[in-house]
Amino acid sequence: MYPGDHANRHPERPAFVMAATGEVVTYAEYEIRANQLARLLREYGLTRGDHYAIFMENNRTYLECCAAGERSGLYYTCVNSYLKAEELAYILTNSDSSVLITSVAKLAVAKQAMVDSPGISCCLVVGGENESDSLLSYETAISQQPGTPLPDECLGTSMLYSSGTTGRPKGILRPLPVSRPDEPLPLYNFLDELWQYREDMIYLSPAPLYHSAPQAAVGLTIRRGGTAIILERFDPEIYLDLIDQYKVTHSQLVPTMFSRMLKLPQSVRDSKSLASLEVAIHAAAPCPPQVKVAMIDWWGPIIHEYYGATEGLGFTACNSEEWLAHPGSVGRVILGDLHILDDESQPSPPEVPGEIWFKSATEFTYYNDEQKTREAKSADGTMSTVGDVGFVKDGYLYLTDRATFMIISGGVNIYPQETENLLITHPKIADAAVFGVPNEDLGEEVKAVVQVMDGVTANDDLVQELMAFCADNLSRQKCPRSIDFEAELPRLPTGKLYKRLLRDKYWADHKSRIL
Repeated sequence: MYPGDHANRHPERPAFVMAATGEVVTYAEYEIRANQLARLLREYGLTRGDHYAIFMENNRTYLECCAAGERSGLYYTCVNSYLKAEELAYILTNSDSSVLITSVAKLAVAKQAMVDSPGISCCLVVGGENESDSLLSYETAISQQPGTPLPDECLGTSMLYSSGTTGRPKGILRPLPVSRPDEPLPLYNFLDELWQYREDMIYLSPAPLYHSAPQAAVGLTIRRGGTAIILERFDPEIYLDLIDQYKVTHSQLVPTMFSRMLKLPQSVRDSKSLASLEVAIHAAAPCPPQVKVAMIDWWGPIIHEYYGATEGLGFTACNSEEWLAHPGSVGRVILGDLHILDDESQPSPPEVPGEIWFKSATEFTYYNDEQKTREAKSADGTMSTVGDVGFVKDGYLYLTDRATFMIISGGVNIYPQETENLLITHPKIADAAVFGVPNEDLGEEVKAVVQVMDGVTANDDLVQELMAFCADNLSRQKCPRSIDFEAELPRLPTGKLYKRLLRDKYWADHKSRIL
C-alpha cells in the first residue's frame, strides 16, 4: 500500500478507482491522506509494533487506512466485514488492537463488539459524526493532521486472520524488520514476480479488501505505480464490462467467480472484450477442472494458478500450458520445501494423499496462540501445515481436500472435493457442498447440499437427476447418499466455502465427530 516515489513522479495518476461510482483517488491525494492517518495514530500513542484494526466494506478510505500502517511500523488487522459482533470482539481482543476504524454501514456491529473489547480506546467512523471522546468522525480527526510523512517512517505490515472455516480464526504474525516502508517483506517481492506485475499496470480487484490475496495484489499494484479498480461487490457481467472500460491488464479471482461468469448467457459472454487482459490469477479454493478448461478456452492461455496459505509456508504455481498438461494440479513448488505425510507423520507413498507440509519459506506465528502455533508445526519445529490434503504426481501437487472434511465411511477415506467439483458443473446447480453426516452402520455417509440456479425448482425429481449425474461420473463410494437444498450456501466473499456451518447442523446430536 506504500506508493513510494510514485506520489512525486505521477501525482495526478489514479492510485485507485471505485468501480461503482467512478470516483478517482490520485497518488497525491492518497499520499496526503495516508500520512494524515499515520500521524493521527502516532498521536493516539501507537508506536512501532503496535496494532490497530479495520472493519468495513470496500470503500474509498480502505486503502489509505492500510497505507498508514505500512509507513508507521504498525500491524494492521483487516477484519472480515461480514462478521457478527461476537466474532469481531474476539479478533479485536486477540489482536491487541487499540484503535478501530469502521464505517457507518458497520457501526452498529462495531459498537456491540466494543462492549466486549476493552482494549479499544478509540473508534474512528468513516462517514460518521463525533459521538463521544472514543467514537470519532474519521474525516474530522485526520483533517487536523499534516499530510507530510512522519520523520521516522518505518515499514509496517498487515496481520490478517485465517478465515475460521474450521474453528476460531488465527492471527498470522510475520516478524517485522526495522526497515524503510519502500523495502517490503521478501514475501511480497516474491508475489510481485509470481503475478507478473509491472509499472503502469491496471489491476481489477473483485474481492473484499480484508482478504490476504486482494490485500497483497492491490498493495503491490500501488507499489508499482499502477492503478487499481476496486469493485465493491462481485457481479459477473459488471466485472467483464470493467475490463474493457478501464483496459484492465491484471486481475485475480476465485473459482466461484469463474463459475458465475461461465453461466452467463453465451450472447452476453461473446459481447465482452477481453483484449487488454494480460494475466488472470486464481487461487484461494480448488478450481473444478471442467471450469478451468472452459475458462482457458474462453480467455486463452493467460490464466495462472497458485496454491499458498496466508501463512506463506510455501507456494506452488502453474501457467495455463502447464495446467493443461497436468489437469487438476495446482502446480510445481516454487517456494518452500514440500512434504506429503501420513497420519504417523511419515512420508506418504507416491501419489497417495497425505497432509501437506512445508519447510516454511517464511517465518510466522499465530498471534497470542502458542498452542495453535505448536499444532501447526512438526515435532522438530522445521515444518508447518494448514491442514490441507494432497499428493504429488510427476512433480505437480494435486489438492484433495481439507483434512478436517475428510469423510470416513466404513473405514474408507473419502475426500469430498471431487464430488463438489462435479456437482457445480451441472447446469441447474449454482453451488454445492459435500461432507460427511452420521451413519449408524458406516460411521459417516456422503451428504450433498446444493444451491440451485435461479428459476430451477428444487424437488425430488432434481434429487434423482443429480444422483444419476453423480453415478455416471463418480465411483459409488464418492456419490452422495442424500441431497438437500439450501437457498444460498455460506460461501465467504473470498470464495471459501464455510462448510462447517452446514455440516455442524447434521452432527448436533452426535458427539463422536472430531472437529
